Amino acid sequence: MSSSPSPLLPARGSRLALLVVGLCWLAVLFDGLDMFIYGSVLPHLLETRTFGLTADQAGDLGSYATFGMLVGALVAGTIADRIGRKKLMVACVTLFSLASGLCAMSESVTVFGLGRTLAGVGLGGLLPTAISMVSDYAPRGRGALVIGLLMTAHHAGGILSAYVAKWLIDPVGWRAAFWVCVLPLLFAPVLAKLLPESLSFLVAKGRGEEARALAERYDVEVPAVRTGGAGDRWTSLANLFRGNEWIQTLLYWAASFGGLLLVYGVATWLPTLMRAEGYALGSALSFVVVFNLGGIVGMLVAGRAADRFGAPRISALWFALTAAGVFLLSVHMSMTVTMIVVFLTGVFLNSAQTMIYATVSIRSNADNRATAVGWTSGMGRFGAVFGPWLGGQLLASGHGDRGFTAFALAGLSSMVFIGIAALRGSRQAVGSGSEHELVAAH
Repeated sequence: MSSSPSPLLPARGSRLALLVVGLCWLAVLFDGLDMFIYGSVLPHLLETRTFGLTADQAGDLGSYATFGMLVGALVAGTIADRIGRKKLMVACVTLFSLASGLCAMSESVTVFGLGRTLAGVGLGGLLPTAISMVSDYAPRGRGALVIGLLMTAHHAGGILSAYVAKWLIDPVGWRAAFWVCVLPLLFAPVLAKLLPESLSFLVAKGRGEEARALAERYDVEVPAVRTGGAGDRWTSLANLFRGNEWIQTLLYWAASFGGLLLVYGVATWLPTLMRAEGYALGSALSFVVVFNLGGIVGMLVAGRAADRFGAPRISALWFALTAAGVFLLSVHMSMTVTMIVVFLTGVFLNSAQTMIYATVSIRSNADNRATAVGWTSGMGRFGAVFGPWLGGQLLASGHGDRGFTAFALAGLSSMVFIGIAALRGSRQAVGSGSEHELVAAH
């Protein structure tokens, strides 16, 4: 069970939760802006043959960023559980901001690719760390909802990226869009000054006085001291495979692979694939806005539904609906119907993946929560690397119309894996009183 602060925070204590969620929301907003900006400028880069860019090279560039995110996600949880989530979040924001500046100044595919890779490391490290941070302060029974609320920032960043591209590419050029992504560097000192450290981290590190001072200031409880869980991070990773836990862990990792293949494949190629369907650049970027608006709605709806019915069940259903929506995008429809399908696909696609993170985060102890979420995200990043590459290969070979079908199949595979995990979780709940309490609460 988690050692998070009091289940229902008092009025004064809620200030701390609002502060943490608010700062993490802004950090994830900048994360989303940097993540989606490449897909938003990609149609222009291909049309103008910037750097002599071809479709397969564009897919490779998209994969460079997601490979960096894989590295960032794999190491973030372990580092955060050692040095603190606050310091790591500040470092991640600084890294992806500076890397965007490198992209803006690049004069070759190689330098641009390096910038995207470094940005990916920061992006991949930030998200699981922010999820772990807000989970520490979420009232019990509201964990998935708070994570869903946090993830609306990622899609708000996606919407912002589309407008940045629409407003700046024609009058100023694509480099200006990446210079905008350097601005979050100004937010790093604000984050360093105002964001409190995780109370459970402070207690686990023996910094009890700090934890008590912070708890006193915001009128919240100090988490109980836990033993045997805060020492060796490799032990925390090994705990994910003890007993029958290895089955659940691998199911989550497999579901995350398909989910992130789908998320980043669509995020990278949606404007270009819609452009290939005959839509103008402005219309194609409008699909990005609509898609991310759907993502915001989906996060709020899925988070509330997951708190009531269970995150893995909602994730499985959402993946099924996502697969149907993505497949429909390969069918020629009127603009109005297409917009509706894009919106609904955004509703289900993005929150389906987030509910995997919610499940892992809620079912993990505070001592190794960041490790569990980070490794689930990290294993899924292999799918994130593969998705943009796959889209580029299909487009380069003249089979771009099959991209939506391939992404739909990825959604179906994640539905199967998380569905099996949900069934196994239900059986375990019947056989274990403590597990039943955890499943029922979330």
